Amino acid sequence: MAGNDLGGLLGTLLGSGSSSGGGNILGALLSALGKQGGNGGNPLGGLLDTLAKSGLAEQKESWLGSGENQSVTGTQIQQALPDDTLQQVAKEAGVSPDQAADALAQELPQAVDRLTPNGEVPASLEELIKQQSP
Repeated sequence: MAGNDLGGLLGTLLGSGSSSGGGNILGALLSALGKQGGNGGNPLGGLLDTLAKSGLAEQKESWLGSGENQSVTGTQIQQALPDDTLQQVAKEAGVSPDQAADALAQELPQAVDRLTPNGEVPASLEELIKQQSP
């Protein structure tokens, strides 16, 4: 599926080079969300909606804005994401669900901040990738 390929590419582009494999985790999450459909082919928008509905709206808004990014915990990510999504992300990244949630909690604030430089969520994955390409 094209969304899966785009999610992987975007994850690679966002890779922070950290030992947690942040880019791989983010790519796995975007791929998993892309496979679920909805949000007009934009898994980032779907993720942000899910986080907001799960009580993380304030954190999400801080990542979109120009101020300091508020942190989240692995437990908050586990509670916000559907269990099957987190399981799929963990499997694709080759880690446990707990490790995947912790890595996502560490990487998401900075990744969302980079993907939304003007505080706006791009309309599609293709647009996200265009923004991140050198």
